[in-house]
Amino acid sequence: MRVRKAIETGEIGETHIFHIVSRDPEPPPAHYSASSGGIWMDCTIHDFDMARFLIGDEVEEVYAQGAVRITPGIAQYGDVDTSLVMLRFRNQTIGTIDNSRRAVYGYDQRCEVFGSAGSISINNSYTNTAVVSTAHHIQRDLPMHFFMDRYTDSFVREMEMFCSALLDGDPIPCTGLDGRAPVLIALAARQSYHAGAPVKTQDVDRPLPTELLGWDGE
Repeated sequence: MRVRKAIETGEIGETHIFHIVSRDPEPPPAHYSASSGGIWMDCTIHDFDMARFLIGDEVEEVYAQGAVRITPGIAQYGDVDTSLVMLRFRNQTIGTIDNSRRAVYGYDQRCEVFGSAGSISINNSYTNTAVVSTAHHIQRDLPMHFFMDRYTDSFVREMEMFCSALLDGDPIPCTGLDGRAPVLIALAARQSYHAGAPVKTQDVDRPLPTELLGWDGE
């Protein structure tokens, strides 16, 4: 939310570049890829969602590269466990998202946005702020190991806003269209990986069903 505020208020000027790091502490079993939709649909999709929220614009082009470096068994499902995706937004902001199914040191979640008037970045969360310094090393404890630990406060806030929308009629902060957009980006990423070339999101989009035409996502 602090990164979004810096962009929304113009604190860092016009956005030029962003980079998101999202690496899980350990991979799921290989058979997970059989029904998950693959790394871009089950993992990177959260980063697509965040990138779109932070930049405040729509993605127009996606270019994805991937490799199998951790769990060989996922190759049979056409999935990868290591990925780098480049996004270009309509406002010409460009950025990268890098994902890995395994970061041996813990849950690695970082983000930086660079703009015409400055930059803003967020780092990993740790269980404590202690730093041990000796004649031999300077070290600290590993970052939080699981997303439920890292984002506990976020989940609570999400539930509070959901209840406020139901009970008090407050606006829904994330609409159905906001949920649909990252899926479209993920489909473009998967197609880009197999094609070995950038893919326009409009080329993988599908029109809404007749009954949803004009829907505002509420």
